[in-house]
Amino acid sequence: MIQLKRNAAATVLGALLAAGAAPAWGAGKLDPDVDRILKSMSAYMTSARAFSMKADVSLEVILGTGQKLQLCSSYSLLFRRPSEFRIGVKGKVADAEFFYDGKTLTLFGRKPNAYVQRELAGTTDDAIRAWERETGIAATGADLLLSQVYSILTKGVRSSDYFGTGWVNGVECHHLSLRKRNVDLQLWVRTGDRPLPMKYVITTKWMTGAPQFELILRDWDTSPEIKDGTFTFTAPAGAKKLDKVPLHEIDELPWAKEAE
Repeated sequence: MIQLKRNAAATVLGALLAAGAAPAWGAGKLDPDVDRILKSMSAYMTSARAFSMKADVSLEVILGTGQKLQLCSSYSLLFRRPSEFRIGVKGKVADAEFFYDGKTLTLFGRKPNAYVQRELAGTTDDAIRAWERETGIAATGADLLLSQVYSILTKGVRSSDYFGTGWVNGVECHHLSLRKRNVDLQLWVRTGDRPLPMKYVITTKWMTGAPQFELILRDWDTSPEIKDGTFTFTAPAGAKKLDKVPLHEIDELPWAKEAE
């Protein structure tokens, strides 16, 4: 299991490093349809004051025997700009929640009934980046939640294509591809006046077997009902406050894999 987790970590880390390693090409190199759809999605996402959704994530790992496996987990997310979110995750190992209320960032692990907190005044972008700095873990897939999603997705793109429309969970979507030096990205964006991302795939080309990270998003609500105190963590009875993040609680989080 330890080797499996290390392979999973290397897979996602490699994808992230490869995605950012290529020179940044201008948006003029993008296919016009790809450029238009990405800009529309980015504008819609960043203009939404609040939203909720659920996500199913699959991470492929390749064993030393050559066997390819998928590690699967599920997410729920409630997001309110500019500075609040709550994320729940359930996986083979992880059963955790993240809270950010604009002042404090909290990671709570249900299995150990323990939590870590950091004081942080800022935006949701600041909280995501602080998480990466705190743990040394890259937040794969969280680029879709950042305020600069268009520039992040298009950085380092060498070529792109529009493949018409397809269907994800019964929803018609535009199918886009973005090719970078060592990774291929695919994105399915809902058609119509609600251009939300519905599926996101990262293929790591330079690794044997080309393992993939797949994120399927569903149950979007851009007018969620939010109760007072939703984003503020209240420790349950007997919960222990820790000084450091318990990495054994998060090493299967698909948006967060161990960095070197």
